Amino acid sequence: MNIQLNNITKQDASIKKEILNKIEQIIDKGSFILGEEVSFFEQSFATISKSKYAIGCSNGTDALIIALKTLGVQPGDEVITVPNTFIATAEAIGAIGAKVVFADVDETTMLMDYSIVEPKINNKTKAIIPVHLYGQPVDIDEIISIADNNKIRVVFDCAQAHMAEYKGRSVSEYGDMCTYSFFPGKNLGAYGDAGCVTTNNEQFELKARQLTNHGRNTSQDKYRHAIEGFNSRLDSLQAGILNVKLKHLNSWTKNRQLVADIYKSYLNDIEEVQFPFVKEDRSHVYHLVVVKADCRDELALYLKENGVQTGIHYPIPLHLQPAYEYLNYKKGDFPVAEKLSSQILSLPTYPSLTEKEIVYITDKIKAFYRNNLCKAS
Repeated sequence: MNIQLNNITKQDASIKKEILNKIEQIIDKGSFILGEEVSFFEQSFATISKSKYAIGCSNGTDALIIALKTLGVQPGDEVITVPNTFIATAEAIGAIGAKVVFADVDETTMLMDYSIVEPKINNKTKAIIPVHLYGQPVDIDEIISIADNNKIRVVFDCAQAHMAEYKGRSVSEYGDMCTYSFFPGKNLGAYGDAGCVTTNNEQFELKARQLTNHGRNTSQDKYRHAIEGFNSRLDSLQAGILNVKLKHLNSWTKNRQLVADIYKSYLNDIEEVQFPFVKEDRSHVYHLVVVKADCRDELALYLKENGVQTGIHYPIPLHLQPAYEYLNYKKGDFPVAEKLSSQILSLPTYPSLTEKEIVYITDKIKAFYRNNLCKAS
């Protein structure tokens, strides 16, 4: 058996014809920049994410940059985020000349530890970027309370959290702004790069929309620029593909949750494998099914030899990356993130993964430990 970490081709097989028809329609119309496909997607995504406004952009990294710029973060300011995320979260902070400040995570959930955040706030701190990592919402109420008490902004990184909920409400209903990625492998993925910013504030919506399109007030006002912006528009082809796929996001999300439940049911008696704790007041949408595993590297190799692709998200905490040497962090500064990076393993996760395939994967995991292939067992 050969099981990929993420199988987009298999997931999209049933809608391939509809996507090709949509691409052909867009080509025939000859409208590739902004236009009705983008507007329709923005309206539809705002509705499904229960936010007042959605502004399409080129990718999830740009979405973070646009959100920070919209909220007035400037060079020399500080922004707090976590070290166990994809580099884009921190990269966006550096891209506008602000300083990245890392805060460690909770070992049980793998998410931002809000109790560590407040001591890191000073008069230069302008925002916090909590990450809904792997699809589980962070402790939103506590983080917003800290931000409100210190009069700083919150941008939630929802790149892996499409349709996630916190206390019965969409994650897009919280914070000043939320950012999404539609990278092909995401829960809602384009066939190239694409992203989105959501907000419930009209002034933020206007500013973000200007920033994505060279500072224009409207797309029709081609040569009048209210502010300096970027070329970060969501193009019509990607929007059209997303419009087709968005109709399936709800069912895909339920299937991802079912996949996670099946994994847990077959691995709940394996003490060497632990799932992140999921709090009862939130809905995890499982961009990835991630476990902490004894002898992680040996297990990953064993699974590979048996036709199962796995991943590590992420193998090196950001504070130990060469890109952030200038911040003068050292090993041991964020012990939880460092420990997790040596333990975590991402298992195959996609809506069309079958129970038969999951049984095969979990049987191989059980065999690895049962046959004493883990020296730590």
